[in-house]
Amino acid sequence: MTPRARALIELLIDGQPHSGAAIADAIGISRTAVWKILHQLDDELGLGLESVRGQGYRLPEPLELLSSEAICSKLDRPARQRIGALEILDEIDSTNAYLLERGRQGRFNNGEICLAERQSAGRGRLGRHWVSPFGRNIYLSILWCYPLAPAQLGGLSLACGVAIARALQGLGVEGIGLKWPNDVHWQRRKLAGLLLEVAGEAQGPSRVVVGVGINLGLRAADAEAINQPWVDLTEVCGGERPTSRAARRGNGAGCHSPNRDVPVCHVPSRNVLAATLIDHLTATLLRYADAGLAPFLEDWRTFDAYNGEPVVLIAGQQRIEGWYRGIDCQGNLRLDTTEGQRTFAAGEVSVRLKPSAPGL
Repeated sequence: MTPRARALIELLIDGQPHSGAAIADAIGISRTAVWKILHQLDDELGLGLESVRGQGYRLPEPLELLSSEAICSKLDRPARQRIGALEILDEIDSTNAYLLERGRQGRFNNGEICLAERQSAGRGRLGRHWVSPFGRNIYLSILWCYPLAPAQLGGLSLACGVAIARALQGLGVEGIGLKWPNDVHWQRRKLAGLLLEVAGEAQGPSRVVVGVGINLGLRAADAEAINQPWVDLTEVCGGERPTSRAARRGNGAGCHSPNRDVPVCHVPSRNVLAATLIDHLTATLLRYADAGLAPFLEDWRTFDAYNGEPVVLIAGQQRIEGWYRGIDCQGNLRLDTTEGQRTFAAGEVSVRLKPSAPGL
């Protein structure tokens, strides 16, 4: 993003109308150039830009951009001491891919963190696409080094899942559940996900990139590409999902109706949410180096949202049905089948509730 485009967005993030003349004067360009940049940004970023007759241009609602200063000011002391660097990018293909490449080239600091306002090729587990609109959610990756072999990091994704659940709980979010191996759910809908990618020598040391995506305030248009039940923190906290002012003035079409039957909490700011996640994740990454998965097992089982449910495990073309019985001490999934209990490592296995189970 060019400096002028960034400056233009910073003018509009208050959600109020700004005239083309005022924008042109503030940035030092012509009104024609303002119009071109605005429409280019709207096309590329899907901002939902609105033109108000006689007033100018505005965003459908205010946006909070990420700020390294705001995030660092909210970190606890241990996290501030352990992170190697914190970088915020306007746009990147994938924060995970970015840090993996830095690690491969040897140009990194242990504990390096990358956040992005938007990902053009956000990645989820098993090669899935992670929907990553501009300025709406959290897309965060941490690069961490371990003296351990990659095989010893098999339980780290479960430990990091606990860290995310605890971070959200600390912000007043209730009803958080974990779905093996690395999804964070609320009322059986996906709220957040993890993607861990490991590189290193067979006997160690290892570099791991922990990627976290959290839905904070998705618009309906942004969510059209999501192919599973989902939720964002705006809904969880009883707020109103971002939509256009025209929809809000109309008959309700396109509007989100908050679920008033759920506990209402304060929707966290993006910078507070990012700082809280970093606090919990860095503490978890440090503790895992000393003690492995063991200290996190009890918490994981407490958050486990699907223990005892009928499920289908999918491994390539193979489908295995059974009853999910939680995890063992290594973090492997336990499945009761007609042939007895079996265990499965995360690997390339995914879990689905059977069609008869609620929430599918």
